[in-house]
Amino acid sequence: MLCVVLQLMATWVGACVQGIRWTRETARAEAAFTAEVVRETPAPTVTPEITALPEATSSPEPTADTAFRVEVVRETAPPQPWAGKRVLIYHTHTYEAYQQDPDAPYRETETWRTRDESCNMLAVGEALAAHLTALGIEVVHDRTAFEPPDLDGAYARSLAMLEARTADGERYDLYIDLHRDALASTSTIRRTVETPGGESARFMVLVGKGTTGGYAEKPDWEANLAIAQRITRSLNAQVAGMARDVKIKTGRFNQHIAPCCVLIECGVNTNTLQQVLTGLPYLAQAIAEALE
Repeated sequence: MLCVVLQLMATWVGACVQGIRWTRETARAEAAFTAEVVRETPAPTVTPEITALPEATSSPEPTADTAFRVEVVRETAPPQPWAGKRVLIYHTHTYEAYQQDPDAPYRETETWRTRDESCNMLAVGEALAAHLTALGIEVVHDRTAFEPPDLDGAYARSLAMLEARTADGERYDLYIDLHRDALASTSTIRRTVETPGGESARFMVLVGKGTTGGYAEKPDWEANLAIAQRITRSLNAQVAGMARDVKIKTGRFNQHIAPCCVLIECGVNTNTLQQVLTGLPYLAQAIAEALE
């Protein structure tokens, strides 16, 4: 029995040794096979492609020819139809003035009149000339005082000025004798009108037919009337009631000098100068439109 056990144990030990040997041989065979495969099919070597970068270059300094410029293009307004027209402004009754301003009183030469050019018709003419010039109209403002030495001879002296200019070849698209009207204190005629710019004096255009005074040469009063009506309509289109109706009188008022003469009454004696100045932009626009 003991022999049998010993024999079985010997057989088991031999099997174990044989198994260990087989396992070691198998492992060596597998390792050899793997190494052979690796030798036969080596893994591809990936070499990163290096692309040469261009050499860095510095940007050249801007020159007068290459410098970046910004040009602002402004739209040019089309010329107005009255651009280039010529207007003469003068004042036969140069010393006419307005209601006294306590903050800027003037010295009277007569009631409602002064030689102070900052308060009489010269101030009105200067302001109107500036507004017309801004509209592209060429303006000549004659600042001659025609009242001295006496008021009665003022129209004869202003006519001499007009004739001298005509003889020198001066021609105008419109001749404006700028005045201030006078109203009695009892008159119910409205003196002012409200505008977006404030309270304004009203205006009136006067046309003479030249039928009294025994004049040999008379105005083309109908041509002058057409201009007067255009000015009046434009004023009232801008601000309702700004212009009084055109007045037609029998006197000549030197309007025979050319078929484009008007006398414009800028407010009345009881208006203030400021009220007249407030209305002048509207008068300038009306004159410009009448010149189209």
